Amino acid sequence: MKRFGSNNDVFCFFCGSTASKDRKLITGPSGNTFICDKCVAICQGILDQQEADVTPIELKDVPTPREFKEYLDSYVVGQEEAKKTLSVAVYNHYKRMSVSAAAQAAEDAVKIEKSNVLLIGPTGSGKTLLARTLAQRLKVPFAIADATTLTEAGYVGEDVENVLLKLINAADGNIEAAERGIIFIDEIDKIARKSENTSITRDVSGEGVQQALLKIIEGTVASVPPQGGRKHPNQEMLQIDTTNILFILGGAFVGLDKIIEQRVSSHAMGFGSEVGQMTDEDKMKLLNQVTPDDLVKFGLIPELIGRMPITCALKELTRDDLVSVLTEPKNAITKQFQASFNIDDVKLEFEKDAIEEIADEAIRQKTGARGLRTIVEKMLMDVMFKIPDIKGKKTFTVTKKIVQGKEKNIESLIKTDTAAIESA
Repeated sequence: MKRFGSNNDVFCFFCGSTASKDRKLITGPSGNTFICDKCVAICQGILDQQEADVTPIELKDVPTPREFKEYLDSYVVGQEEAKKTLSVAVYNHYKRMSVSAAAQAAEDAVKIEKSNVLLIGPTGSGKTLLARTLAQRLKVPFAIADATTLTEAGYVGEDVENVLLKLINAADGNIEAAERGIIFIDEIDKIARKSENTSITRDVSGEGVQQALLKIIEGTVASVPPQGGRKHPNQEMLQIDTTNILFILGGAFVGLDKIIEQRVSSHAMGFGSEVGQMTDEDKMKLLNQVTPDDLVKFGLIPELIGRMPITCALKELTRDDLVSVLTEPKNAITKQFQASFNIDDVKLEFEKDAIEEIADEAIRQKTGARGLRTIVEKMLMDVMFKIPDIKGKKTFTVTKKIVQGKEKNIESLIKTDTAAIESA
């Protein structure tokens, strides 16, 4: 250690300061590098903070299922059963993680397995939003992956380990934080086996991906390429333990209701039978009766089904649900556009008939809540193009005719506060 007066030619390689009465320099192993005690204290503080960020989750920091559901209610419309199921599943998962490692290692300790979740529901019903909102409430790393891009190891496409890399990137490279995160794998139904019969050709983007996902979902120490892509023999790998990572899998599973109906249906066949009378509520109740055998018939392998003990169905959103999605949540689409227009001094208003027509258009397009923003973006494109060039405070009201595309001269509907312009 260099003290004041011993050698003023040397300096700290971090801050550039030389030795003084208040600053001591520590010599590195080579004898040619130095760091001062102040920088050492700063570095130690950073390390302590990182360790604090990844301390085990305490049960008192995890919201109760009721608190989870109340938070989801602020962002997600409808889907009461799904919100309740997910709230309980996530609470139980992080309750399991709150048990200390020493307690889990005890010989007489009961090992609690994690409960991964399978969400079944049509496009635009809120599967991704539910998973993202839960992660947001917990303040844990969250990653979304698309199962359709994955292939079996050794083939063109993404390896399943790239799913874990997305989670590590979401945690800013902090492996310990990533190991308690949530991964949502969408379109899981698209990797179903093409048929129940064995084939001489490999199903590298279907059954092969399901088999590759098994160990990661169950819990293992996986080797992840730091830059993604293919693994190479001499490449340095990132090691991540997936034991405490919660996996939420989602998919539309088109046709699964027909498989379940064949099993549970007691309807008579022939001229007197009622065909096609099933409502959305009935379909959701039917999907909630899904069994592992139904999923096997659909194309999932039994080993993957066994790793997802919790299954929940989401119903297709009704017209009233879509109207609520447009207006009620904290991040409702109409509120987002009103905030965006407000930056350009524009008061944006939506008539009730216009909002209902937007919902009707989403139903016609069969896009669910996901298609609402596209409809509003397309509808307001001309207004958003012209309105920034108009000075002063402005008001624009969206009517049913505008949504239907029957209003051609939209710029004439932009009302300008001329008194505000003259006073300026």
